Amino acid sequence: MKILISNDDGYQAPGIVALYEALKDVAEVEVVAPEQNNSAKSNAFTLHAPLYVATAANGFRFINGTPADCVHIALTGLLGYKPDLVVAGINNGANMGDDTIYSGTVGAAMEGYLLGVPAIAFSQVESGWAQLDAAAAKARELVLQMLQDIQVGASPWLLNVNIPNVPLDQIKGVKVCRLGRRHAAESVVTQTSPRGQTMYWIGAAGAAKDDADGTDFHATLGGYVSVTPLKTDLTDHDALAHWGQTTAGLLPVGGDGQP
Repeated sequence: MKILISNDDGYQAPGIVALYEALKDVAEVEVVAPEQNNSAKSNAFTLHAPLYVATAANGFRFINGTPADCVHIALTGLLGYKPDLVVAGINNGANMGDDTIYSGTVGAAMEGYLLGVPAIAFSQVESGWAQLDAAAAKARELVLQMLQDIQVGASPWLLNVNIPNVPLDQIKGVKVCRLGRRHAAESVVTQTSPRGQTMYWIGAAGAAKDDADGTDFHATLGGYVSVTPLKTDLTDHDALAHWGQTTAGLLPVGGDGQP
């Protein structure tokens, strides 16, 4: 089996090093990750600047681009082969609920999925890398389970996984969940630069809004690993009929002789 590992925290982040160490004897593993921290870059591509690939002393390759750039370049030419699995992480903090829209970790995994490769995004619930060894061990277990169940090499799928920051023997198990929801982000933070200009910093993520039983928030709060299957279809299928009625009276431009 061949695995591509990427992340959004950068190629030197403890999370990606721990993930590599956990998986290096499971398969042939390649690391292609951003040179710098690219958190919250989602699925962004770099289209108007050149991208360069370099190799670190430990063999990890890094790119001066986004997580999606890294996976895209790896799968469309750099590796020279199609891996069996793309794994992103381990992220420094949760990617639950609305976080998945912004997450560079999920964006890296999603790029693999969009290019036809099964993919998993791994995150720890709390920032700071506490109990990282336990998170890496659970990531390894899940990858091995996918291999055992012949899920790897099948049609592409995308999983979002969040692991509590607790010792391995305190993780209660795994729950397959839907995404929860967060409240709106905290207010923007302003500061004055040395030149007297106002600087703006994006505020912190909001608290959980929907953390009911069955959500990723509820599962991780209870000490479980949350596993959420994701898809890329953003269509609001329930609203198609409503908007069909709303737009039924619209005439094509020039249809009645009017602009």
